[in-house]
Amino acid sequence: MKFGFFNLMPWPHYPEPPKVYPTPNRDYDPQIGRELYNDYIDLLVHAEATGFDWIACNEHHFSPYGTMANCNLIGSILARETKTIGLAMVGNLLPLSNPVRVAEEYAMIDVMSGGRLIAGFMRGVPHEYIAYNSPPGESRARQKEAAQLVRKCWSEPEPFGWEGEYYQFRSISIWPRPIQSSPKVLMSASNIESAAIAAESKAIMGMGLIHNLDVARDNVETYYRTAEENGWQASPDDILMGASTCIAETDEEARRIFSEALDYFHDTLMKPTYDALKLVARAGYFNKAQAGSSYDNRLDKVVSKKTIDEMIEGGSIFCGSPKSVADQITRFKEKLGCGRINLSMQIGNLPVDAVRRGMDLFHAEVLPQVRDL
Repeated sequence: MKFGFFNLMPWPHYPEPPKVYPTPNRDYDPQIGRELYNDYIDLLVHAEATGFDWIACNEHHFSPYGTMANCNLIGSILARETKTIGLAMVGNLLPLSNPVRVAEEYAMIDVMSGGRLIAGFMRGVPHEYIAYNSPPGESRARQKEAAQLVRKCWSEPEPFGWEGEYYQFRSISIWPRPIQSSPKVLMSASNIESAAIAAESKAIMGMGLIHNLDVARDNVETYYRTAEENGWQASPDDILMGASTCIAETDEEARRIFSEALDYFHDTLMKPTYDALKLVARAGYFNKAQAGSSYDNRLDKVVSKKTIDEMIEGGSIFCGSPKSVADQITRFKEKLGCGRINLSMQIGNLPVDAVRRGMDLFHAEVLPQVRDL
């Protein structure tokens, strides 16, 4: 098994839930924010010393639940501050970005890191389309075309033009080009349609938000089947899943601190964002024909209030002592057949010291139990 360290870089100081999305930034203190960035980046660097295989950098906009607006900025810092760990850019929302710029910046990270880039070709969560005023109904087609263009930027040694439906460029020849001749690509696979697209693209499939292990398994099976239909054989190393994670010395301590952090995350940081998600979903982000009867209540199931035990059972979190978390990861692996897991360990207002302690416990006591699964 391989593991990545994921940090949303949340704002932990909100006194009460914001009332609207976008969230007014009058409540952001840049001086405190500077300290937080330093603390969060220190945790990302610490992932290399605690046995993680990659660091996952993300992208979110206009909300305090995640203050990493550009994963490439953080990725470029990590390219210098780390030596061997993989750098997974799971931001760069292709439908909202200039794909040539993405190709250039990814190539820079790959060169600066010595070929450690894992390139996310992400579509993004629905509310980002409100933030950047982009039609959500076009997001799927834009993502597919942009992914093709980025890959051509990397592989084409001579200047070329591009006349697509959404992107037109007279002449392209990026400098630098990546060290890896074909960097590994990661695409989101949160539903059946996106899982199939990831397989068609020969990309690692990624699910960062799981609320039901059976639904996740359906996406995995679609991915395997579509890969075979497209002439290649997928393996567990092509399956990436994510789970929010809290590891402490005892189950009781982990549940106590994680309950508080999850309540703050869902009830304070995410409240206005959930309202925005529903608006964008109705505007065409999801494929209603393929979603069928689940379309209208999909988001409600994801965001509904659950107990720690319900979230463990559904696969959305790992929480407990090192032994409990190792057991949960083992069950997760057996159910989904994944070879990669992102552990999102900085949730809500969870103290940085508690996250670092959890990372150390993962390295010393969890990883030896699950590395060879």
